[in-house]
Amino acid sequence: MNFKEREEAFESKYKHDEDLRFRAIARRNKLFGLWVAEQLGLKDDDAQHYARTVVQADMKMPGDQDVIDKVKADLDEANVDLSEHRLQKRLEECFDEARRQMMNE
Repeated sequence: MNFKEREEAFESKYKHDEDLRFRAIARRNKLFGLWVAEQLGLKDDDAQHYARTVVQADMKMPGDQDVIDKVKADLDEANVDLSEHRLQKRLEECFDEARRQMMNE
């Protein structure tokens, strides 16, 4: 394998890995949104809609803080007392679950 072929293989793997990472984060955010919706007392279509707003919130800035800020504000408005630390922990758990789901597909 020459240098050009190795470079192309590396680029292809990088693109594939980034695609998987993006999909896992989107799924994580949906799972997290569904969990938060449950904390807010939302069900069925309302819960699904809320989860979509959480996925969309992640497009505002790099990292997870935009998601945490969004759900924390929503929870505070509904007088649901969950710490930012607890939300971070649940977000990590949702990421693990999203990866498990993707591996089993």
